[in-house]
Amino acid sequence: MDLIEAFILGVLQGITEFLPISSSGHLALGKILLGSEVESGITYEVVVHFGTLVSIMYYYRTELSRLFSSGVRFLLNPAKEKESADVHFLGMILISMIPAFMVGFTLKDQVEAIFSNPLLVSLMLLVTGVLLFSTKFVPNRIQENGASHVAAAGGGAPIGIAKSFAIGLAQACAMIPGISRSGSTITTALWLGVDRETAANFSFIMVIPVIGGAMLLQVLDLLEVGIQGAALQVLVVGFLSSAISGYFALKYLIIILKKSGFYLFSFYCWAVGLVGVWLFM
Repeated sequence: MDLIEAFILGVLQGITEFLPISSSGHLALGKILLGSEVESGITYEVVVHFGTLVSIMYYYRTELSRLFSSGVRFLLNPAKEKESADVHFLGMILISMIPAFMVGFTLKDQVEAIFSNPLLVSLMLLVTGVLLFSTKFVPNRIQENGASHVAAAGGGAPIGIAKSFAIGLAQACAMIPGISRSGSTITTALWLGVDRETAANFSFIMVIPVIGGAMLLQVLDLLEVGIQGAALQVLVVGFLSSAISGYFALKYLIIILKKSGFYLFSFYCWAVGLVGVWLFM
């Protein structure tokens, strides 16, 4: 992998990780079209995933710091903090993680096999387009009472146990390359009655442990095969391009979502999916 390929794949990872157009699908198709070898890219994949993890943690740095402090206070004094909106939010995040980790640790090999099937990836992009377009018909809900974009809206708890688990199931389904993680989770949350900003922020904060778990699996694979074919310059370019592009993709997606333009990404997914079907049929 040369520096240009490292930059292109890094930007693809950063943008598509947060935009609802499937990062895994684009990386799978990008590798096939660029001719990049998967065996030489294990180290690179760990680095670009770390780049997107850094970007999302930087974007939510204030909220994550507050959530961490609330979690620590809860552990020290559960009786006093159990009614905290932040503690409730953390609990719902933990529940949403269950389906993804179950699928990730039990069906990892089967999911990875799909990466070598570009036709299936293209078809899944068409499915993502349908999911995104459906949000055009979701009633527009806004946060009430000036609620934090991390805490529950309207003074209540719009995301309860059932909704958290359902959003987690959507995230687990998005492990299939071509199914957008942010697209499926935000779409699910919107149809469950969650307001747009809360849906987006819940979706992006819940992915932090999932990205961390995916990195752990990749690191374990890396320890087995060793660091191969990954020059330092390639890793640096991949990290920086994924982190910077990921930050701005996340920032502007939330702006678009607030303006009810989420469904517009469906046309892009349909276009890429149809081109993929035409190329790989």
